[in-house]
Amino acid sequence: MGSLDGLDLTALDAHLREIGIARSGELRAELIAGGRSNLTFLVFDDTAKWVLRRPPLHGLTPSAHDMAREYKVVAALEGTTVPVAHPVTMRNDDSVLGAPFQMVDFVPGRVVRYSAELDALGDQQAIDSCVDALIKVLADLHALDPEAVGLGDFGKANGYLERQVRRWGSQWDLVRLQDDPRDTDVRRLHGLLTEKLPPQSRSAIVHGDYRIDNTMLDAVDATKVRAVLDWEMSTLGDPLSDAALMCVYRNPMFSMVHADAAWSSDKIPPMDQLAEKYSVAAGQPLDHWEFYLALAYFKLAIIAAGIDFRARMAAGGAGHDDPVGEAVAPLIAAGLAVLT
Repeated sequence: MGSLDGLDLTALDAHLREIGIARSGELRAELIAGGRSNLTFLVFDDTAKWVLRRPPLHGLTPSAHDMAREYKVVAALEGTTVPVAHPVTMRNDDSVLGAPFQMVDFVPGRVVRYSAELDALGDQQAIDSCVDALIKVLADLHALDPEAVGLGDFGKANGYLERQVRRWGSQWDLVRLQDDPRDTDVRRLHGLLTEKLPPQSRSAIVHGDYRIDNTMLDAVDATKVRAVLDWEMSTLGDPLSDAALMCVYRNPMFSMVHADAAWSSDKIPPMDQLAEKYSVAAGQPLDHWEFYLALAYFKLAIIAAGIDFRARMAAGGAGHDDPVGEAVAPLIAAGLAVLT
């Protein structure tokens, strides 16, 4: 059985047997995605398949990879209008794998990460219909009553925008370069966000990282979303911030953060159309939209800087080949252009 880098299959097998998960044959696994964010493994035996996620091996930043948070929201949303995978097990400590992890049932379908996979969905009408379905699911998420699904304590109902501005500003201090040439503009945008903070539109469950590749689509009908994935950034917050980040992921610069990203393809509707589609689906006006877009640009820039930071950590502080750090300055510039 052995292990993969970051996944001790012998220890996982013992844990699954201990908690009464039916097993058949040797436990095996393969890495689905990893390196930049949480590591994702397909785990399987002779009859069952699961998906396991754990934090990356290098360069952790505080609270960025909370397994308990991701698992709690998936468990709460099971059976609602928002499709999720069935939760199996979670440990938010090092007791089983030497790192926190969470595991859910495997949901068959297809994940569209790259532009060629988006093209394979069909013609422009097919892609537009898929986008409409994805936006409908986001609107459905925001329409849920957190109390009714047991997530009333999933975060503070008020003050979300202020906390986001503060959090991502402090995150920059953790991942910036020494004598960073981008620092002045980052702090300028942070100051403008602090100064122009609007009242929160309302409180809802937010995904925090919503786009096409964080969903599982039906293998045949791409207008059916089988499961929403990657809930590590979810909390109670302002739904317009969720919608704005979805729109900003459409920016071509996102392909430097996620190479050849499907969601930044020119076959995805432009940002303003995505925003209008969300507004109609959610029945919510886009008040103070410039602020939400600027905050989304700020967050994505800091995420890019964080990925660059982890790559530098993995290289022992030396340079590396990943160009992701080059996305930071243009994203900050885009945020400043929106607010000034």
